[in-house]
Parts: sequence; structure tokens; C-alpha cells
Amino acid sequence: MSGIPDPQVSIVIPAYNEALRLPHSLAELSRYCAAGGREGSYEVLIVVEHGTDGTLELARETVVEQANFRVIDNRVQRGKGYAVRSGMREARGQIVFYMDADLSVPLEEIDAFLAYFAANPLVQVLLGSRQHADSRIERRQSLLRQTMGKTFNRILRTLSLIPFRDTQCGFKAFRRAAAQEIFQLQTIDGFAFDVEVILLAQALEYRVGELPVRWLNSPESKVHIVRDSLRMLMDAFTVRRRVGRILRYRAMKTQG
Repeated sequence: MSGIPDPQVSIVIPAYNEALRLPHSLAELSRYCAAGGREGSYEVLIVVEHGTDGTLELARETVVEQANFRVIDNRVQRGKGYAVRSGMREARGQIVFYMDADLSVPLEEIDAFLAYFAANPLVQVLLGSRQHADSRIERRQSLLRQTMGKTFNRILRTLSLIPFRDTQCGFKAFRRAAAQEIFQLQTIDGFAFDVEVILLAQALEYRVGELPVRWLNSPESKVHIVRDSLRMLMDAFTVRRRVGRILRYRAMKTQG
């Protein structure tokens, strides 16, 4: 996009079979970006994986008059991790967010994250945490889903993989340099990609912070509780084995 200044903030939204929820979310994003003169400093990237409900066509029609919105056609359906990775690699903002298409974490939380980045220049990655003592959980997940999520996270901490209490909250933000390096290395296509992203951030010695969020659970979650939890756990073990290779990559880069 030669001649067009880079935005201050990029927002990446993965979308797979989101025809019912996406119009409302895009309207909310449009209002947010237009408020307070933000429009020129924000870009929104909707990354669509091919599904069965016409999400791609709907997204294109909805953003046709939004100069700062862009639809990325992934052409295949490989998983949320692949969709997020595609968008993060295309993002041009100085601060890059990815968040769920249902906006379970309301857009007002963006301002809190940006304020934290401004006040803490050494922090490069920020994680939204539903387990933070100051989070406001206004619409909860089912008890089974909460239990599975907490068990998965407890396993990660028991294995000393990740010290954070909520890896799966779909609201994370990165300074541009961190986003570019992390997502050039990130490979997992499924839901465990969040774990990989955090492990990569740690292995690359980026400073990672956690912030509380307001959370309104969407009952139309795309996560299959048992199947995807088992797959995420298997992927987590795979990621653990990669950490040594990532550290070696960093050492080679430094020496080079």
C-alpha cells in the first residue's frame, strides 16, 4: 500500500461460518473505529476461511464502503491458528490485536490495552485474562467448558510450560516487531495456537503482560469441548518440543 501511512492499530478477526454473528461485529467495529477520529489510525482485517454459510461474500459486501477494512480470503479451512497467522502477517499497525469474531471481549478493552502499552514501553505482548481478579465476567461459559479450560491451563502450568492462568482468551495484543517475529515462526493451525504464541513470546524473550477483561461468552462457540481439548493438549506437548529449536534459532540469529 505505497503512499498510505501505516495505521497505529491493526485488528485481526478470524471468521469461519460467521454469517450470523459477523454483521453485528463489523457494525460495532465500524462505530468504534469512527469514534473520536480514530478511523484513519485503525485497520481491520477479516480473515475468512471457506465454510458453508457465505461468510466471505457477506464480509465483502459489508465492508465495501469501509476504506480501513480489508477482507482476506484464505481459500481453505485449516483452523483458527492459520487464520490468525494469515492476518497477523498482513497487519501494518504499530500495535496489532487479534480477537474473536463474536467480540466476546468488548472493543472498549482496546483502549485499556493501548494505555497499558503507552505506560509500559518494555512490554511487547499483552494477554487478556478471564482469570484475572479484576476481570468482569458478565456472561459465563457452561460449567463443563469452564472446567475443561481450567484443567487444560493447570496442566500447562504443572508442566512449567506457561505461568499464565488463561491462555485461551481470544483477545491478545502485540507491538509490531513482536508480532512479526512471533507469527513468522508460529505454525499450529488449530486452537492450541494460543499456547504456541505465548511460548514463542517467552522463548524469544519478549516481555509478556496480562490484563483483566470484560467477558461476555458467546453460546455459539466453535470449540468442540472434548475433541478440541484433547487436540490442544497434544499440540501443547508438540510445542514444548519446539521451544529448544526456537531458542537455537534465536542464538543463531544473534550470532549472525
